[in-house]
Amino acid sequence: MKKALLYFLLLQFVACQQDNSKRIIRLGHALDTNHSVHKAMVKMGEELFRISSGTMQIKIYPNQQLGSERECLELLQIGSLDITKVSTGVLENFSPNMKVLGLPYLFRDKAHTFAVLDGAIGKQLLNETLSFRIKGLAYYDAGSRSFYTKRKPIASPSDLKGLKIRVMESVTAMKMVESMGGSPTPISWGELYTSLQQEVVDGAENNPPSFYLSKQFEVCKHYTLDEHTTLPDVLVSGSYFWDGLNENQKEWLNEAVEISVIYQRQLWAESEAYSLRELKKAGVEIVYPDKKMFEDMVKPVYDYYRTNGEMDMLINQIKNQ
Repeated sequence: MKKALLYFLLLQFVACQQDNSKRIIRLGHALDTNHSVHKAMVKMGEELFRISSGTMQIKIYPNQQLGSERECLELLQIGSLDITKVSTGVLENFSPNMKVLGLPYLFRDKAHTFAVLDGAIGKQLLNETLSFRIKGLAYYDAGSRSFYTKRKPIASPSDLKGLKIRVMESVTAMKMVESMGGSPTPISWGELYTSLQQEVVDGAENNPPSFYLSKQFEVCKHYTLDEHTTLPDVLVSGSYFWDGLNENQKEWLNEAVEISVIYQRQLWAESEAYSLRELKKAGVEIVYPDKKMFEDMVKPVYDYYRTNGEMDMLINQIKNQ
């Protein structure tokens, strides 16, 4: 919290210097500026400036300038940051029902994913974050996560046995890796490259653009497209910030967010294909395994969550949509 307090004081100082005729929105995130999510946020800022006739402006702090995803969420909760982007895997620590979106092999395909996220279930999950002083705004596409390793390719779940695999601070992700025989090791994204170099972990799991843009392919030369989870990124604001907006400002921001979502999903599809091509050029071995073997191994994860009536209902609703 000392770090968060320093950020709070810094941002409050900056806020005091602002022109009172404009609303400056502070947005922090952990991604590279070449990432589709960052580009979508830039688009959102441009659209919001246009829609609001210049009365609302977004100031973006990328590359973990304001801390990790978890730290940014904590800053939202105390009102010293306005908007951030977090993976569902991190958000589940603040809003428990978000765990359902991290279940492996939950979605049939991309169309099914967007139907759930943009429909009643997705909106319900966004609204549930309000009790944690977080206002869910929208979902960005983050593709599917797969394993990448240093020493050997992962052709089947048995190849994960004994390997330390970096995961997010997510109970669901840890249980998934455990069910496949691996040893889940939570490490922040900013520390992962060095942790792979120093063999603190043997591998990790993420989508192609994140693997490529982070340059972790320089350390890990084996990428297994098992596509175990389809975790969306979630754009969220702090409830302190949201409650301080008038109705016009809320409407303008929502409109800008919707435009950015459409834009980001287009960019994502392009960046995913580009990243895989570049990974191959860089000498990364791309493995296309039998996904059924991996899917069969994660049944204990579902058994664990089906003991919770609310989670069981959400699982059934998503599977049947």
